[in-house]
Amino acid sequence: MLRKRTFPAIDLIALEREACRRSLATFAKRAWHVLEPATALKWGWALDAICEHLEAVTLGDINRLLMNVPPGTMKSLLTGVIWPAWEWGPAGRPQHRFLGTSHLQNLAVRDNLKCRRLIESQWFQDRWPVIMTADENRKTKFENTATGFREAMAFTSMTGARGDRVILDDPLSAHAANSEAELLDAELAFLETLPTRINNEHSAIVVIMQRLHERDTSGLILSKGLPYTHLCLPMRFEAERRCQTSIGFIDPRTTEGELLFPDRFPEAQVAELERTLGSYATAGQLQQRPVPRGGGLFKKSWFSTVKALPVGCRFVRGWDLAATEDEQAAATAGCLMARAPDGRFIVADMVRVQEGPMGVERTLKATAEQDRASHGQVRGSIPQDPGQAGKAQAQHMLRHVLVGHDYHATIESGDKETRALPLAAQAEAGNVFLLEGAWNEAFLDEVSTFPMGKWKDQVDAAGRAFTELTTEEQVQAAMILRKHRR
Repeated sequence: MLRKRTFPAIDLIALEREACRRSLATFAKRAWHVLEPATALKWGWALDAICEHLEAVTLGDINRLLMNVPPGTMKSLLTGVIWPAWEWGPAGRPQHRFLGTSHLQNLAVRDNLKCRRLIESQWFQDRWPVIMTADENRKTKFENTATGFREAMAFTSMTGARGDRVILDDPLSAHAANSEAELLDAELAFLETLPTRINNEHSAIVVIMQRLHERDTSGLILSKGLPYTHLCLPMRFEAERRCQTSIGFIDPRTTEGELLFPDRFPEAQVAELERTLGSYATAGQLQQRPVPRGGGLFKKSWFSTVKALPVGCRFVRGWDLAATEDEQAAATAGCLMARAPDGRFIVADMVRVQEGPMGVERTLKATAEQDRASHGQVRGSIPQDPGQAGKAQAQHMLRHVLVGHDYHATIESGDKETRALPLAAQAEAGNVFLLEGAWNEAFLDEVSTFPMGKWKDQVDAAGRAFTELTTEEQVQAAMILRKHRR
């Protein structure tokens, strides 16, 4: 008689615990039913990449991580909800303290609540019995008996606690990215407040966001060369920007324009998103470069160069004024623009300096004298700030600095982009040229990123010169018309 063989019972929970310990991605897939019970999970290699980089933070291979990904790629859920729970449970680090922050506190609180819900779920507790303290279990902060906690707060008002992990998720809203004041607030919070919220040299900062502006937090990190590992995953693949990171990750796509996550965002949906968002928002939010490829309001290809100015040009010098020597602040720029007899507009010269008030005055005077020596009496235009102080400053410039020159001051109307629109229309029509000069490259770099780029002074100066030339023509035409009517 054959004896029936028996096998030891398989501990399915133990197997699941081990699988989750080995892989954050596995834990995310197993935990999905707790977080989103009514929604089927769609997984792709981009999510694996995010998980791999967060694992590297846990292992100590990365302690500064910047991730730029499009919206809808589970960035908040993976980074702010699933990863802290994984560290407390499968990774065996319940003592870790997390600070979660975003541009709005309610978004930070949202992820705090989801993380607590996951940790307190029966599924999690059966596998990793992390015990919460009764006296610190609120929606903004919860703590476990190993002294680990997760706390939520608004980014620009981070105070109090310090953490082993600081998670900065979308420090700016799309609307705030268009505000100089909001950009400055975010910059100060990132540079002066956030670094003080970590415990020690082993603590980690993780920034995950979509790009919104050249001067957003990601732009700040990249422009200053801060030591962040940068995972950048654009919606459509761009070979020239292929991402490679310090842990050996390489974007696996090979075909230009190949989609990031076709199961979640198929071609038809991405194309509709691009049409809805427009070129600026598409460049930032989807492509993770906050300036459209080939330019924004202007394109470099619109500008041809000439080797010499034709005879019979009329000239105007337009200025955009600043008064600081700080290389990171706005500059003073002066654009000499010519109107050729055949109707073309030619940018004949560009002056750009970063000087204090006295230096700016010297530059204006020297430039006006040089223009007169080269082209005769050149009409000039400087901006006048609104209010009595602006009027007084403009009068000082005209009466003492630019005395003897044909200069006047006018109050700015509209924003810089609005003022640049007439010049952009003529440039697109192929009617704006550059006189060959050493300044050409810097000017083209600025116009090609306008208005999303950091610098706008040369464009504003060119727009003022263009407006002055065309306004002068309109005045002359009106005078001729009145003369004929008499």
